[in-house]
Amino acid sequence: MSDVAAIQNLVQRQKELKQEIAKIIVGQDEVVAQIVLSIFAGGHALLVGVPGLAKTLMVNTISQALGLEFKRIQFTPDLMPSDILGSEILDENRQFKFIKGPIFSNIILADEINRTPPKTQAALLEAMQEKAVTIAGHHHKLSLPYFVLATQNPIEQEGTYPLPEAQLDRFMFAIKLDYPSFAEEVQVVKSTTSDVTVKVNPLFTSQEILDFQHLIRRIPVADNVIEYAVTLVGKTRPGNPLSNDYVNTYLDWGAGPRASQNLILAAKTNAALNGKYSPDIEDVQAVATGILRHRIIKNYKADAEGITEEMIIKKLF
Repeated sequence: MSDVAAIQNLVQRQKELKQEIAKIIVGQDEVVAQIVLSIFAGGHALLVGVPGLAKTLMVNTISQALGLEFKRIQFTPDLMPSDILGSEILDENRQFKFIKGPIFSNIILADEINRTPPKTQAALLEAMQEKAVTIAGHHHKLSLPYFVLATQNPIEQEGTYPLPEAQLDRFMFAIKLDYPSFAEEVQVVKSTTSDVTVKVNPLFTSQEILDFQHLIRRIPVADNVIEYAVTLVGKTRPGNPLSNDYVNTYLDWGAGPRASQNLILAAKTNAALNGKYSPDIEDVQAVATGILRHRIIKNYKADAEGITEEMIIKKLF
C-alpha cells in the first residue's frame, strides 16, 4: 500500500475508532481525539482532572477498541518500584524466576502518579523513555506499541509528590478534563444505571498501530513549518530575543527542545488524521496548547493576576 493510500486508510480507521469509543464514552470528544493523536504519534499523555470523570473507563475503552492489552496501576505512597516492574522469586526448584509486574503491557494507566514517591515515579519513567526496564541486571524489552497515560488530581495537593519538570517533559501531551455538559451528564446517568452491556470491538492489531506510527514519521514537513514550531517554543523562554513582554512578565521558565520535536510529530499526526499529506502552521497551532501547557512555568505575578498557561500560549501565535 502506498503512503497516500495508507493515510486515507488511517483517516477512515480513526473515524471508526472514535465511533467505537463513543459507544461507552459520552462527550469528551476533544480529550479522546488528543489521546488517539498521542497514541498514533507514539507519545505519552498526562490527564489532569478531578475524580469521577471516567478517566479509567476512557483509557480502558480506547485500549479495547485498539485491540491492545491494558493494565492499571493505582499509585499510593507505599508503592515500591518492584511493585510495578516485577521481581525475582525463588521457585520450587530453587531457581530464580522473574515475575513480570503490571508495567509489561501495551497501555498503562498510571492512576494518580503524583501520589507516589520519586523513586517509583522514576521506575515508570525509565520504561516510558527507553521502552525497556532493567531488573536485577537483566534488560527486559517492553512489547510495542507502548503508551503510558498518567492521571493527576489537581485538587488534593497535600501529601502528594508533584512530578519534577524533567519528568513532566517526558509526556507529549497534558490533557485537561472538564465536567460534562448537563445533557451529557443526563446521558451518562441513563447509560450507567441500566442493565445494558455494550461490547467494544477491537479494530486494530499491534502491528497495524506500529505501521501507522512509522507512516506518520515518514510524512514530509516544509522547513517554514519546522521553523515556525521552533520559533513558537523559543517565544516561551523569558529573556529570549523572540519572547514578548507578556512572556517576560509572567513566565519563569520556557519549554525545552523536546517541545519542538513533539510539536512537529503531533502536527504530522494531526495532519494525517485529517487526511493531509503534510502538516502546515495550523496543525502546529492545533496541538500547541496540549504540548506546551505543562512545559512552561508561571511566576507569582501570573498566579496573582489569574493568568493561565492557556492564555499565555494563545499570545504566542
